[in-house]
Amino acid sequence: MNRLTLTIMLFTLLNFAAFSQNTGTGTGQIAPEIKMKSPEGKELALSELRGKVVLIDFWAAWCYPCRMENPNVVAAYNKYKDKKFKIGNGFEIFGISLDQDAEKWKKAILDDKLVWKYHVSELGGWNSSAGRAYGVNSIPANYLIDKDGRIIAKNLRGAQLHQALESLLLEE
Repeated sequence: MNRLTLTIMLFTLLNFAAFSQNTGTGTGQIAPEIKMKSPEGKELALSELRGKVVLIDFWAAWCYPCRMENPNVVAAYNKYKDKKFKIGNGFEIFGISLDQDAEKWKKAILDDKLVWKYHVSELGGWNSSAGRAYGVNSIPANYLIDKDGRIIAKNLRGAQLHQALESLLLEE
């Protein structure tokens, strides 16, 4: 094995180690990837939203506090979806349902006017792989990530969500 090959292998190994330590659910870490099905059965991935500020929102149709927070999340989406941010272009929501009943999940999306495209679930309730990966043990729960998928805030509700998004806007 020549020196160049060894150098490349070492560089690759060190970068992999740095990447794996850099992925997690702590502030400053890269949010773990999520791939799940939409209500229509299409697989959607969190990584499709790179370049935007994203709110990863864990909720369920049966969760009263979630349903009470949904109007605030809708208002934030409508206000910020087309804005330019210091850390991303536009705002999107990646909603992860911890429901087990597909019809109740779909009805809640319609009833609460959750108009964004990215709704996903495994319909496994608390056995959701995303919920486990993010350590979610109560809902509503959310993570705000930047254009590179890095977590910048957690569990923003009410005015806190709007204040955080407002503080990230580009000056016009």
